[in-house]
Amino acid sequence: MQTNRRQFLMQVTGAAAGVGLIKQASAQSATFAAAKDNFFKISLAEWSFHKLLFAKKMDNLDFPVVAKQQYGIDTVEYVNQFFKDKATDTAYLNDLLKRCKDNGVTNHLIMVDGEGPLADLDDTKRKQAVENHYKWVDAAKHLGCITIRVNTFGQGSDADVQKAAIDGLGRLGEYAAKQNINVIVENHGGITSNGEWLSSTIKQVNMKNVGILPDFGNFCVKREGGGPWGGKCLEEYDRYKGVSEMAPYAKGASAKTYDFDASGNCIETDYTRMMKILKDSGFKGYVGIEYEGEKLSEEEGIRKTKALLEKVVTEI
Repeated sequence: MQTNRRQFLMQVTGAAAGVGLIKQASAQSATFAAAKDNFFKISLAEWSFHKLLFAKKMDNLDFPVVAKQQYGIDTVEYVNQFFKDKATDTAYLNDLLKRCKDNGVTNHLIMVDGEGPLADLDDTKRKQAVENHYKWVDAAKHLGCITIRVNTFGQGSDADVQKAAIDGLGRLGEYAAKQNINVIVENHGGITSNGEWLSSTIKQVNMKNVGILPDFGNFCVKREGGGPWGGKCLEEYDRYKGVSEMAPYAKGASAKTYDFDASGNCIETDYTRMMKILKDSGFKGYVGIEYEGEKLSEEEGIRKTKALLEKVVTEI
C-alpha cells in the first residue's frame, strides 16, 4: 500500500512540478479563473477519487495537494469515510491543515455519512445521530470549513420522516450555529431525492445555517430492494424540477457526472440548463466536481467535468 501511494504521489506531484501543469492551464481555465463576475466557483469533491482512495493508492492527506497541483483547484470537499477515525485526532487534523496551507488550498466542507439517521422516528436514536455529528462540526471548524453535508434518512411515511428530519436538523443546526458552521442536506436517494419534500423540509427548519446541497445526478426516489442506494432505479424525480425547487436553499451544489459525448458535454445532464437554473435562483457559491463514471479514469473524468463547468459559463 505504501509503495503504491508513494508511486502515485511521485507521479502526480512530480508531473505537476516538472511540466508546470498549473502555469500551462488552458485558455478556458485561465479565463474562468480571471473572471470577476462568475456566479460560482469550482471546488473538488473527494468522492471523485473514491476508487483510488478505497484501493489505498491515494490517502486523504494527499487529496488537497493533488487537487491543487494536478488540477489547479484550490478549494476541496472532504468525505468523512476516508478519515473516519480522525475527527477528533488533533495531530492528524493539524497535519492535513498544514498541507492545505502549504499548497494554498481552502477547505470548504465535509460530507458526513454513517453517523446515524437524522430522521429516525425514534427520538432516542435520532438524538444519538445528532450527537454523532457533533465531532464533524468540530472537525470542520478546526479545518476552516464552513459547512458539513448530512443525510436525512428515516423509515416511515413521508410526513413522519419529514417531521423527524425537521427535528434532527434543527438540533444539529443549533449546535453548528455556535461555531458558524452550515448544515446542508443532499438529495441522496429515496424521499430525500424528491425536491419538493426536501425543500419543504428545509423551509420548515427555518434556520439560516441549514440548507441544501443539490446533487445534479441523485434523483432516484425508488429502487429495487427499497433502500436509497443499490439496486436498479425504478422511479426517478425530474432533476431539473428538483434543482429548481432546491436552489433557493442551496449553499453549494454537486456537479455529478458519469459520461460525456464527443463534444465534452455530460450525457445524462444538460449542464447549460442546470447551471442556468442555479444562476437564475440567485445562487452564488461553490459547485463541487463529483465524477462518478466508469468509462473514463477518475483523473480524466475530473478534467472533463472541470472543462464543462468552465465552458458553461460562456453559454449562459
